[in-house]
Amino acid sequence: MRRRLLPLLLAPFVAACSAFGMRDGTEEPPFTVIARVGELEIRRYAPRLIAEISVTGDEVSARSAAFRPLAAYIFGENDAAERIGMTAPVAQGRAEAGERIGMTAPVAQSGGEGQWRVGFFMPARYSLATLPRPRDPRIAIVTLPEVEVAVLRFSGLPGAEAVAAAQARLDAALAGSAWTPSGPGGAWFYDPPWTIPALRRSEAWRPVLSR
Repeated sequence: MRRRLLPLLLAPFVAACSAFGMRDGTEEPPFTVIARVGELEIRRYAPRLIAEISVTGDEVSARSAAFRPLAAYIFGENDAAERIGMTAPVAQGRAEAGERIGMTAPVAQSGGEGQWRVGFFMPARYSLATLPRPRDPRIAIVTLPEVEVAVLRFSGLPGAEAVAAAQARLDAALAGSAWTPSGPGGAWFYDPPWTIPALRRSEAWRPVLSR
């Protein structure tokens, strides 16, 4: 009897977690923390897959517009009609000269109209051969190589100014450390839009090399 009642007792808590945007159980790309620099983590990410789409608009509206076709893809709009597990974070960057987002291409977080690439990382159980192909021809599947990045976590609404401020803090923390930036960085967003700002998790990142 107690076993049957447990799901009913937990239901309000699970619903509350959803309403507040908590990410319990959401898969993230695996990484290893190889060093710390003040409030920064230096992480090593193994190769991983990302599904990305290019959209036009300002930074925030582009993120929203891209979410719909990417969500449709993982909810079954693919050649296998298969539901692909939701993961975090969502990645965003400017589309320049055919370069890719994630951890390999420059990401500009300035405002104004522009062309943006927005992507979902794919669950680790898939390979390029086994991942269902999107029906939407605008969505590309890209393999990102292994990389080391400096990461700074921040909360609040993830607008362009907040991202720029976090990136500035990250760069200041790297100055004089054993790690040097190896290219422009960007930001990752972990929460749905209805999440309470104080509980949001966003991260500024920049690829780095040891000095």
